[in-house]
This record gives sequence, structure tokens and C-alpha cells, in this order.
Amino acid sequence: MARKKIIEIVLDTETTGLDYTKEKMVEFAAVRLENGKIKDEFQTLINPEQHIRKSSIAIHGITPDMVADAPTESEALPKILEFIGDYPIVAHNAIFDFSFINEASKRVFGKCINNEKIDTQQMFKEIYPELEAHGLNALTEKFKVELTNHHRAMGDTMGLALAYPKLKKLYLQKFDWENKQLDNIEYLFERFLRIQQTITTLQAELQDLKSVFKLHFELGGKPITSEEGDTLVYNSKQTFGYDFEEIKQVLEEIGALSKATKLNSGFIDRLVNGHSLDEEKREIIKNARRELTETRNVQIIKGNKQ
Repeated sequence: MARKKIIEIVLDTETTGLDYTKEKMVEFAAVRLENGKIKDEFQTLINPEQHIRKSSIAIHGITPDMVADAPTESEALPKILEFIGDYPIVAHNAIFDFSFINEASKRVFGKCINNEKIDTQQMFKEIYPELEAHGLNALTEKFKVELTNHHRAMGDTMGLALAYPKLKKLYLQKFDWENKQLDNIEYLFERFLRIQQTITTLQAELQDLKSVFKLHFELGGKPITSEEGDTLVYNSKQTFGYDFEEIKQVLEEIGALSKATKLNSGFIDRLVNGHSLDEEKREIIKNARRELTETRNVQIIKGNKQ
């Protein structure tokens, strides 16, 4: 029996900025995979007919001069959608590229695209949750794929297209195992709760033991070496609290402000979506967006215990 042909479109976009509701694509690239093999490719620069943010140029290097004679969005989009067809879209952080293409389709044709989106970043996180980074660089390095001309659409697309079949094989193996467990989902949930409770108990016990160790050293005890050679020692570290306004200027002057402060993105999102800001301030914050991601989590809602 002939093997079923599986067609997927691996793609990447470069844009004027990160807010898909206001920014536009400046470059699009895609390859057609048939059963994991590259069969066709398409790429184009796009004249967005609007300002390209300096922060975006710093990433992809595409300047206004480079797109001045390129097709406009309305000219390029028919060819883009023709190449994509109704096949699944494969992209790293797929929500970003999907959102820009979908918004362009609404502007040009007045309708959304309905392609399935396959997020290789989510797949990568599920297969290798222990890795510190899950960006495209990390993915291609893990699967020993050379990533050339990074942050240009076709360079990133080709790197992903070569790594994706290897990632997909591992992901499908994991998915197959997961799928076989679904008949026991109620039992697995009860097991999960028992494991969670065991971990909580063990964590509490670990803290109790650490308290005993701490008391041992504070009463003058010496370091202890286990039978396997691990040594228990006691360290003391002092930290200070700082008045941020008093040191802000110094941190800016030495270029350390970004390292010394960490933005609370969740708080900023709530602020933008709330009603406390006037429209001007809301727009300033929206224009400072640098990344669009999608998070999917399982949540447990605790039952009422009598």
C-alpha cells in the first residue's frame, strides 16, 4: 500500500515590530515538507508601507531601503497563502507568525486563516524540559543542524525544517505513550495527587533536616562527610536592600540597569488590559513589546474539604 503523503509548511516571518495588530511583515519564508523532506520553498521581502522599528532592524537587519521596491502586503499575501494552502503551519513560537499572517489575511481578504498551527517550541519544551533554553538556536544545536543567517526568514526556516523531522519523531513517540494512558486518566489523576502529596511531605522533611543541620553548625559542629564522599558544610551570606531611585542613575551610567532589574511582565499585561491607564500611556507600553508567546498549562482546582 502506498505511503500516505504528509505535507507540512515550515515558515518564519520578520516584522516591523511585535504587536501583530499594528505591525506588519517585512519578510516571509516557507518550505514545503513532504513526509519530512524539503520539496519546495518560497520567500519574499515585503514592503510594509510603514515604519520599521529600530529594535526590529537590530534583530533581522532589514532596513526600509531593502523593502522599498518589494511587493506590498496586498501584493505578496496571495502568493503566501497559495504556498501555505490549507496545510499545517510549523513554526517556532507559532502563535507569533500565525498571528501576523492571520492579521494580514483579515486586512487584505477580510477573513481569517484556519490552518492548524504546530509549535515546535512547545514540542521542544515537552521533549527536553530540563534544558535552560528552548529557542531556535537551542533546538538546532540539540539536533546538530547548522543554523545559518539567523534572524532572516529563510535562514531560520531552513534550520527549523531540518531539525523538525527529528523533533517530531521524538514527540510522536512521547505522544503515542501518552495516548495509550488515556483509558486510565482517572486513576492517573489520583496517582498524580498522591505523588504531589508525597513530594510536599518530602519537601517538608527536607526542610526539617536542614534545620537540624543548621543547628549542628551554629552549636559549633564540624563539616560531615558521607560514605559516598559528599560533604555537608555551613555558609553564611549577607545581602542588602537598596533604594532603587537612589542608585538608578549610577546603574544607567555603567550600563547595568537591565541586569539589575527584572520586569514583571505579568503585572505589565494586567496594567495594559486594565482601566487605570490613559490611552497614551497604554500605547507607549504596547509599543515596547518585544516578544509574543503562548503558554499552555494544566491547572488543578482544589475541591472543598469538609
